[in-house]
Amino acid sequence: MMKRQLLSTSIIVMMGLSITACFEEKKVTPKLETEDAKAAYSIGYMTAKSMSNAVTTLDIDSYTAGFKDAYAKKDGALKEEEMKTVLMAFQERMKKEAEEKQKKALTENVTKGAAHLAENAKKAGVKVTASGLQYEVITEGKGAKPKATDTVKVHYEGKLLDGTVFDSSIKRNEPVSFPLNQVIAGWTEGVQLMSIGSKYKFTIPSNLAYGEQGSGPITPNSVLVFEVELLEIVK
Repeated sequence: MMKRQLLSTSIIVMMGLSITACFEEKKVTPKLETEDAKAAYSIGYMTAKSMSNAVTTLDIDSYTAGFKDAYAKKDGALKEEEMKTVLMAFQERMKKEAEEKQKKALTENVTKGAAHLAENAKKAGVKVTASGLQYEVITEGKGAKPKATDTVKVHYEGKLLDGTVFDSSIKRNEPVSFPLNQVIAGWTEGVQLMSIGSKYKFTIPSNLAYGEQGSGPITPNSVLVFEVELLEIVK
């Protein structure tokens, strides 16, 4: 089973060894007139899409030649043992590149985050709590304030420092309810400052967010920016 996996492109995808195909050639528009043609195109497209986060380049001509030889049940241009050796070395190289990229991101996020927090703290209307949480009142409500043990209903939008929206109940048009003590520390602290009907902007240091682990599109050590509207304390 392991031998088969080592000779499969899918193992590279499964191990997170993403590859971008960089090449220039005459563009051919496929004729997708049959279900088989559509299925074949879909397989090719989805395979390449799953490999779209660049860490290295892929020789398209060699990739295509290998695919055609295997599909036609021809002998490979390389012996299987050599293929295994080459792929194992390739995977190791991709792993090292990914680790180096991760370390670089960690360092850059710390530097960028610290600079942003320092600059943002100087802005008019921005307040900083003892923990380092920064907040700005957009609209001040008049209702009750929640406790950490309460369940709240909110509308929110979360952004990275480059402006990328990574989550938004506003775009989904679906307010969210959750226990306030079961979210990131920046939220637990910040939402308790709000009265029902309030809308605040929070700038949350990474140690009050997802820290060195990150989460999905949120890379490690990321400072996060949220706009939160407190709609209700759920009874």
